[in-house]
Amino acid sequence: MIHLQVHMHVKPEARQDFAEKAKALITSTQAEAGNISYALYEDVSSPGRFVMIEEWKDEQAIEQHNQTEHLTGFFAYARDVLTEPVNIHRF
Repeated sequence: MIHLQVHMHVKPEARQDFAEKAKALITSTQAEAGNISYALYEDVSSPGRFVMIEEWKDEQAIEQHNQTEHLTGFFAYARDVLTEPVNIHRF
């Protein structure tokens, strides 16, 4: 099992739209065979700081997820609203 924490910092004016688009990503991702859990949280003390907490069956599941249209489309959108590069921690 592999756990990921994906940290993202979003422009203030994009917070609501980002969260809505992330919800669609979450719904699609949770339907993937190798996904165990996938959830988004926003830092209550620092609005606009989000973390996606992910749990995957194995590396192959992550690789397949990384090629999906819903993920590539989400990050194509996110490039314009993030204030810094995405920071990924693997466990």
